[in-house]
Amino acid sequence: MPTITALDHYRLLGRSGMRVSPLALGTMTFGADWGWGSDEAEARQIFDHYVDQGGNLIDTAVNYTNGASERILGQFLKGKRDRLVVSTKYTMARDPSDPNSGGNHRLNLMRSVETSLRQLDTDRIELLYLHAWDFTTGADEVMRALDDLVRAGKVLYLGICNTPAWKIAELQTLATLRGWAPLVALQIEYSLVERSVEHELMPMAEAMGLGVLPWSPLGGGILTGKYSRDDLSHASEAGVSATRKGVISSSGHLNERSLHIASVVASIAAQTGATPSQVALAWTLLNPAVVAPVMGARTLAQAQDNLGALRLQLSAEHIALLDDASAPEPIFPGRFVSRPMVQQLIFGSTRPQTSA
Repeated sequence: MPTITALDHYRLLGRSGMRVSPLALGTMTFGADWGWGSDEAEARQIFDHYVDQGGNLIDTAVNYTNGASERILGQFLKGKRDRLVVSTKYTMARDPSDPNSGGNHRLNLMRSVETSLRQLDTDRIELLYLHAWDFTTGADEVMRALDDLVRAGKVLYLGICNTPAWKIAELQTLATLRGWAPLVALQIEYSLVERSVEHELMPMAEAMGLGVLPWSPLGGGILTGKYSRDDLSHASEAGVSATRKGVISSSGHLNERSLHIASVVASIAAQTGATPSQVALAWTLLNPAVVAPVMGARTLAQAQDNLGALRLQLSAEHIALLDDASAPEPIFPGRFVSRPMVQQLIFGSTRPQTSA
């Protein structure tokens, strides 16, 4: 994979022909409705800096900051709309009192997309994600409804988030067999503190043509060094918190293991003259399945810091240290099949050469 040093070193999104920047701008922080986001003026500075540096992939969702994220973004897009790839998401309930305002079904999909088009003040969405699998809607209903939106021109490409690998494989296979629009992007949590996705989701994405766009590549801020063992007492916080610490505490990542990984990141940052955020992001970009981590920033300074990751080249020694500190526990069946005895039983005394 060629070295990436700038936002305008564009990459193909999965098996599509669409070109996107190697870092996406996440806008869940646009708007203060949830208690910890950026006001419109600060959000404008972040957006303008990202776009001025050549960035073209903007990520939002219909429900981010209660719709304020899309509305603010809609204003920022004016005059720049045609050069930008806007991605948004549907699934999350917009009205908790309405049982059909959330979920993966066709009714919510159509209503949600119409809401996003109004809030963004645009006539199309370049990339629409299913935000999370609801475990109730049928695969055929979802993929047919998504295909209808693509055929209508309201959506151009399709992606999926926060869904088991087996279900995504079912959806993608169904789309292929029926001649429906395929999934081209997979947005999942992936960072040095969340590597369990390497077991199934990442290999599935590579095999089925989905470019991976990691969310929370900084582990909710843990990898920046902002938390210490004094913060572990807050780890029982749950629900939708009005503080960032509450949000990351509810994720389950605020623990001794993650703090140890963060200390390794900090040590490498000191050795390289980079910041911990840049080290963590640069490591994420090394995975060949990754197209563009989604960076979130509440301030212009944070955004500028994150973009510096594109210029950081980690040494083999540093990569090994990060890999060792964060290695996920093996799971079945990979744990079983990789054993020498099982390999001997499968292949005998010779091993086939593979391109992988």
